[in-house]
Amino acid sequence: MCRLLNLSRSGFYAWSRRGISKRARANQELVQEIRRIYAEGRGDYGSPTIYHVLHEEGFRVNRKRIVRLMREIGLRSKIRRHWKRTTRPCKDREAAPNLLKQDFQTTGPNRVWLSDITFIECERRWLYLTTIEDMWSRRIVGYAITDHMRAEAVLEALQMALRRRAIAPGLIFHSDRGKQYVDARVRGMLTTYGMLQSMSSTGNCYDNAMAESFFATLKKGHALSEKFQSLEEARRKLFEYLELFYNRVRRHSSLGYKSPVAYEHLQMTLA
Repeated sequence: MCRLLNLSRSGFYAWSRRGISKRARANQELVQEIRRIYAEGRGDYGSPTIYHVLHEEGFRVNRKRIVRLMREIGLRSKIRRHWKRTTRPCKDREAAPNLLKQDFQTTGPNRVWLSDITFIECERRWLYLTTIEDMWSRRIVGYAITDHMRAEAVLEALQMALRRRAIAPGLIFHSDRGKQYVDARVRGMLTTYGMLQSMSSTGNCYDNAMAESFFATLKKGHALSEKFQSLEEARRKLFEYLELFYNRVRRHSSLGYKSPVAYEHLQMTLA
């Protein structure tokens, strides 16, 4: 073999005794850490998040090296699946004004809540997920999983959020123009708690972009990678995703690569 490759036998034996290089060994260890962080993020983290987590844990590594190693081992952030909208918009005269106007900056918790509804696939039928997100920390503070899209789903999510969060009058409750949000019972609850209703303009997804972004994350394949077999299974798996992973573990670049709960704790500590 050495003769065919025009190499010396002594050089071949010296190479075979040398073993793995220091650089290669370091890459092997780094790959293990990358796989661990990728698994913790359930396949949602790309190289920027993995880079920041490694630096937070004391690794001094170039981001280009992480990109190269992830490419070599076939890891990449999951791709968004495309879904169609199912909500029926209300009439213009019924809609509340758009108080946000695509300004997604706020200075503290419970100043702005964002709500939206999406559908999830179940065996032989559709289920629906209604969420309420605190715009400040990206935390899901209320949600409902139902087999219908009636206003009761919004009321259930609102009741959960109000049990969990102490709010003051003036909180903005922003949603799209789905007919569920103009229901008299929903508006009555908002009025009772002093909330100001805000709605996106017709057909403009950018007016509720943060809520849309959450559903895009959810539908990359984590909790919704397979069809649910029942409403009970959907509730169990979505509870695990929303409460145990998304709120407490998943890191957001917009929060300094902290999870919503970690970000809230940090800000409360600094206050």
